[in-house]
Amino acid sequence: MVEGYCVKCKEKVTIKDAEQVIMKNGRPAVRGICPDSGTKVYRIGATL
Repeated sequence: MVEGYCVKCKEKVTIKDAEQVIMKNGRPAVRGICPDSGTKVYRIGATL
């Protein structure tokens, strides 16, 4: 379970449908959806 900060909820949430991606600058990140508000949540760094 990966946690990220939801800007809309203003709290740490467990990222739903988390997937590892590579950003444009080549750094790894985890992208997913906030389970409460449905907004996109990113966490920079390889955590999966």
